[in-house]
Amino acid sequence: MNEKIIYLDNAASTPIRPEAIDAMTTVLSDCYGNPSGAHKMAREARRLIDDARDTLSHGLGCDPKEIIFTAGGTEADNLAIFGTQGSRDGTILASVTDHHAVIAPVEQLEGEFIQVDESGLLDLDHLAHLLDENVALVSVGLVNGETGIIQDLEPIAEIVRSKAPKALIHTDAVQAFPWLDVASLAQSADLISIAGHKFGSPKGVGALVVRNGIEISPMQLGGGQELGIRSGTQNTAAIVAMAAAADVTLMERELTVERVAKMRDVLADNLQGVPQSYETGVSLHNGIADRSHKIAGSCHFCFEGIESEALLYMLEQENILASAASSCSSGAQDPSHVLAAMGYSRNLAGGSLRLSLGHATTWEDVDVAMKAVPTFIENLRKTGS
Repeated sequence: MNEKIIYLDNAASTPIRPEAIDAMTTVLSDCYGNPSGAHKMAREARRLIDDARDTLSHGLGCDPKEIIFTAGGTEADNLAIFGTQGSRDGTILASVTDHHAVIAPVEQLEGEFIQVDESGLLDLDHLAHLLDENVALVSVGLVNGETGIIQDLEPIAEIVRSKAPKALIHTDAVQAFPWLDVASLAQSADLISIAGHKFGSPKGVGALVVRNGIEISPMQLGGGQELGIRSGTQNTAAIVAMAAAADVTLMERELTVERVAKMRDVLADNLQGVPQSYETGVSLHNGIADRSHKIAGSCHFCFEGIESEALLYMLEQENILASAASSCSSGAQDPSHVLAAMGYSRNLAGGSLRLSLGHATTWEDVDVAMKAVPTFIENLRKTGS
């Protein structure tokens, strides 16, 4: 058995960066005052939070005052959707492949869903069909957490502005921040969600960008923190840790993307050699896979004749940690709404595997996975598991 942990589930959560740990522990030990207070420790906590806004604003392409800190990406998504619904009348639209933190609120508000094509890209004709002057919000994730597919927000925004000029545009950029220039690619969005644990901070902290002039209703009331949009004492230590992780991510992102993309391509090319394997959202040109519209860390396949849970169990026995889809509360692998929307049959989607690489992934990790996955798939097919 392989003794080292081979962690290939970075889309679910990344290892905490040392810089984030150092920043967080310093606050926990030295600056534990309430940032809403008046004494010097409280003022210092408030200054640290303001500094964190400054750091994050560079990566998000916004004014620091436009950043509202939340308890994570799910709260940021919910705040964007319910906050819009509370401040203006109209229909809420969202991509059918978005994260459940978007899907569930839209379903509760009886909104509508925009279809995607077989590659996972938004169906712009269907979007145009759904739009009218009664639409209040359009939510489209910048990167899909399951398949790694990148949406081009600019043409989407152009269609929305022309057919539903009063509508706000929200993007869940939770999966995008470690890999893409969100400041540039999401500049057309009125609302942007991120989550710190996707790029090396502790879990339980995130942010929602609310552009100047945009009004959304708060989901919770109290002391009026975060411009009254998100009341509650701020988690200073987690906020500072997220900013530290963001700072390192921004400095290293270009080199990380270049390095990880090479590893991902080698891994994905290897898995393409497995019989009856299908790399999701990727087309072939003269035998070469076009992964230009996927983030560097995403390697997602469907394999005929196996069950994901059996494959994941075998991988875990070799200390290879991966997943089949986005994480849910139970840890179980639910049928993928993303793959269903892309036209994959339930049986084929049942053999999905998400290997997501990150800033800490090594060539050794990739080598171990390349040897193990094809072997386990062959064994499962022989036994009919």
